[in-house]
Amino acid sequence: MIRIGNASGFYGDRLSAVHEMLTGGDLDVLTGDYLAELTMLILGRQRLKDPAGGYARTFLKQLEQSLGTAVERGVKIVANAGGLNPAGLAQAIRELAATLGLDVTVAHVEGDDLLPRAAELGLDGALTANAYLGAWGIAECLGAGADVVVTGRVTDASLVVGPAAAHHGWAATDYDQLAGATVAGHVIECGAQATGGNFAFFTEVADLGRAGFPIAEIAADGSSVITKHAGTGGAVTVETVTAQLLYEIQGPDYLGPDVTTLFDSITLAQDGADRVRISGVRGGPPPETVKVCVNTLDGFRNSATFVLCGLDVDAKAELARAQLEQAVGAEGLHWTLARTDHADADTEETASAFLHATIRTPDPKRAKAFSRATVELALASYPGFTLTAPPADGTPVGVYRAEYVDRTQVEAVAVIGDERKSIPWGDAAHYEPRSIDYPASMTDYGPTRAVPLGRVVGARSGDKGGDANLGLWVRKPEAFAWLMGELTVERLRELLPETAGLAVERHPFPNLNAVNFVVHGLLGQGVAASTRFDPQAKALGEWLRSRVVDVPEAFL
Repeated sequence: MIRIGNASGFYGDRLSAVHEMLTGGDLDVLTGDYLAELTMLILGRQRLKDPAGGYARTFLKQLEQSLGTAVERGVKIVANAGGLNPAGLAQAIRELAATLGLDVTVAHVEGDDLLPRAAELGLDGALTANAYLGAWGIAECLGAGADVVVTGRVTDASLVVGPAAAHHGWAATDYDQLAGATVAGHVIECGAQATGGNFAFFTEVADLGRAGFPIAEIAADGSSVITKHAGTGGAVTVETVTAQLLYEIQGPDYLGPDVTTLFDSITLAQDGADRVRISGVRGGPPPETVKVCVNTLDGFRNSATFVLCGLDVDAKAELARAQLEQAVGAEGLHWTLARTDHADADTEETASAFLHATIRTPDPKRAKAFSRATVELALASYPGFTLTAPPADGTPVGVYRAEYVDRTQVEAVAVIGDERKSIPWGDAAHYEPRSIDYPASMTDYGPTRAVPLGRVVGARSGDKGGDANLGLWVRKPEAFAWLMGELTVERLRELLPETAGLAVERHPFPNLNAVNFVVHGLLGQGVAASTRFDPQAKALGEWLRSRVVDVPEAFL
């Protein structure tokens, strides 16, 4: 087997994690995921200011401390920190290695950046346009002897699939093996989320103060064991792995550029302390199209939060709203009144509600005028007027959208030294979406008790563009049939009124005792443009778990 660790789940993750993973135990490969839809937008704006930028600079800081350790221990490093400029990052690493006196072969994978052909491909208005490449460029670089491989936009799981494919000598048609490695990659891609981070039942996890980062031990048949270095915090259990499997997915078919992974074929089993075995994963040919992450700029945004303390909260909110709309106009203004106030409160904060005002406008001058108009109300509005912070100038709004192009329009290239090698696409197939039918339960589960749903159900939620993903699992397998009967799409809308009127998909996963909901449009145009309180839907699952439902006492 090959032992692959992860040291980054996003651009901004724990800076010391690379050093911790390299010194904490044995590894063959260390990966790092630095890119997300929002990150590509940030890097795109960075590249506007500095064409030589566009990559994750913190990765260089991590290598400055740890590259020598990786060389000494023979650990290969694979990361997508190249962002919009993998060639620039590769060259910066070579210069760093020379400064450190290290003999290191650095390779990179490019070809994902479609911005120069955006008009030709119909990617209108793109600030960034990056195709999701697969694993074979990474495998080619490692097979040619690279010590460090950096990429632009590849699928998150490809950072793991590439090294596994290179190590085991898999072919492009070894779909079950590739699918197994994809599942392992999906589990460890978000770092400590697989070891107890953001876990619904976090109070049961020991030493979560500094959770360890995950490791996947991947066998030649594609099966794997998820674990972590001995002595690190957190935990690896069937439930922590289930939670991460449900993160930002949709239906039973997980589409990737190398393989379509059938998530309804996954089997999980505890394999000892902090060890979870993943087996039985099946895969098929990838789809004929490649997903493209497109970011565009769409005007400007500004926001302010009014503190409304004490009596007459609704009237105070109405006055502030009327005054601000009179000053800057109502168009593009979004309002949310959070009634966090308590009657007869014993602290000023608990006596206060919060009125959130956000403006979206194509006019940067109007976004800036919003700040001035808000401040000018200070002595001429409701009693006790105050803001949580002074408003700033408006900021540009980025909008993400997913596009799809034929694979023949995308050429992945592995660059090793002066050699450039085009990576051919394997076979593909026309994809027809599948759904899993789960019959309604007619069982009488006996007496019930009104309790928060989270007493028996775990959740993990997140964002995909403007859609929210909400994965749920039951702690007791015998409760799964009840969950499917209780939590219909209609019932979800009742429990989460903010989803009313939106298209909602429900995808059961009986093999995981889980169900995944996709709520279309809950996040508007995506995290960078959303005016919602929780723009990435990270706490959507916790909101649902807090809702009180009638739960059979047999499951409590």
